[in-house]
Amino acid sequence: MVRRTKEDALATRDHILDTAELVFQKRGVSATSLHEIAQAAGVTRGAIYWHFENKADLFNAMMLRVTLPLEANLKRGKAREDDPLDYLRRGVAAALKQTVHDPQVRRVFEIARHMVEYVDELQAVRDRHIAEREECLADMEGLLALARRRGQLGKRVPARVAARGVHALVDGLLQNWLLDPEAFDLEKVGRQTLDAYLAGLGAG
Repeated sequence: MVRRTKEDALATRDHILDTAELVFQKRGVSATSLHEIAQAAGVTRGAIYWHFENKADLFNAMMLRVTLPLEANLKRGKAREDDPLDYLRRGVAAALKQTVHDPQVRRVFEIARHMVEYVDELQAVRDRHIAEREECLADMEGLLALARRRGQLGKRVPARVAARGVHALVDGLLQNWLLDPEAFDLEKVGRQTLDAYLAGLGAG
């Protein structure tokens, strides 16, 4: 009985988060109240507050269910050490592919990039975005620094600066594609522009 109650609670929590994704995507985060999410989910406000402290807590829980593409595909692994530039290319390519073909990842990424205003209680969401960005930049910097040590890149541009350029390039492509998915082929253009950027850094 206790196990069933716990399963029911988890199911309710997931249902609330599923509903929040759809409402946030339609109305935007700051314009959506917890009461509206409760109504759309067919639960009471008490059920919302049982699982989440406030809207920022709910939003962050929604984000934790889906690791954003770029961050998810740049973690450490043996392949990273063997060929850092190939690892970076494959990580970016996987992120672009996941954004195009996974509806939930695409929806959450769209909300995170286009539906959030950093006001009042959502300052905690801003802090989370900054932390994720810095973690992603650190991963990229490590890859590019390793590539320089292995002679895969020139040494004219510091690894940290080069990492910011890669991040800005990929993040900008993702955001622009989400605004208008018919404008260009995200996977193809993403690979081509990353190769062009790396060539500018001295990659063979």
